[in-house]
Amino acid sequence: MRERSAAHGAHGRPPTRRDRWEAFKKSPYLPATVLLFIIAAAAGLFAGSYTYAMANPTPHRIPGALVGDAREPGTRAFVAGMEKALDASLDLRVYATPAGAREALEEQKVFTIVRPRGPGVALDVASASGATVAQLLTETGVKVGDTLGVPVTVTDLKPLQKGDPRGLALFYISLAAVIIGFVGSIQLSVHARALVPLERIAFTVAYALLGGFAIVAVVDWLLGAVELPFVHSWLILSLTMFTTGMVFTMFNTLMGRWAMIPTWGLMVLLGNPSSGGAVSWPLLPSVLGHIGRWLPPGASVNAQHTAVYYRGHQFLFPYLVLGAWALVSCTVFWVWRHRHPGGRDHMPEHAAAAS
Repeated sequence: MRERSAAHGAHGRPPTRRDRWEAFKKSPYLPATVLLFIIAAAAGLFAGSYTYAMANPTPHRIPGALVGDAREPGTRAFVAGMEKALDASLDLRVYATPAGAREALEEQKVFTIVRPRGPGVALDVASASGATVAQLLTETGVKVGDTLGVPVTVTDLKPLQKGDPRGLALFYISLAAVIIGFVGSIQLSVHARALVPLERIAFTVAYALLGGFAIVAVVDWLLGAVELPFVHSWLILSLTMFTTGMVFTMFNTLMGRWAMIPTWGLMVLLGNPSSGGAVSWPLLPSVLGHIGRWLPPGASVNAQHTAVYYRGHQFLFPYLVLGAWALVSCTVFWVWRHRHPGGRDHMPEHAAAAS
């Protein structure tokens, strides 16, 4: 009787602080509480990263072409006035002929061309290379010309398409490919968890191809906002979706249920603001301007932008960036596939048999 009473007393004693902590760790309340703080931090960082990159774009170094003699007094005064007004350096390369300067513009080595024109100066810009940079150069050039009493003729040599007057459509379609790419991988992990590694990669390829096709079809065929080189743009968007999907799969293999944190940080907090799609690289903070080109969002925007507006001057670099991220992600996933939380080997026996 005493033993039963003692046991009942031990069982009925109030839980200690350690007992409550152990129970809390095993409950769903711990990950839910952690998520509260992660989501709040993500919201602040999301707003902060875009505000930092886009709220007050400031030029740092703008590559340009100068046709003729840089020592000519009128040209020298105009260039000095532009640098003072922009509070930045115009990194001018001298070209002997307008044709050479135009070729540099087509190859996206320069954003503007300064050349003598009668008693004044001609300022050529390229909105397709960056609408924000072209607008800034145009407004500043006119003001400087008025101040110096020098007539300035501004010509947009590479205007944007009529359906995309601010040059944001390519950024938005790349943004859609980036986000839907890793969201699709998340959904596969949730709703098709039993997929084995090769099947998971195959379905990522499949939704990337269909998703890329859907984006181009809606933007070009349905809305007519931008005339896209259909197959080329489709493949760029599909490669982007596959890459970001496999990046999440890689982090899911390495970090389990917390894979969304590095994926969101890399693609959304860092990659999209620094991609050069909404604000051109010369106007971004210098660190972001360099980092963005090495991340999937920036590579996607760069490849898409060149495919649409500079079809005869393609660059291999953005495709190498996307391909490298895809290859590394697939390799990490495959080598450590036994750690991935999905797959039929990780399912209960009755569920695996049913599937």
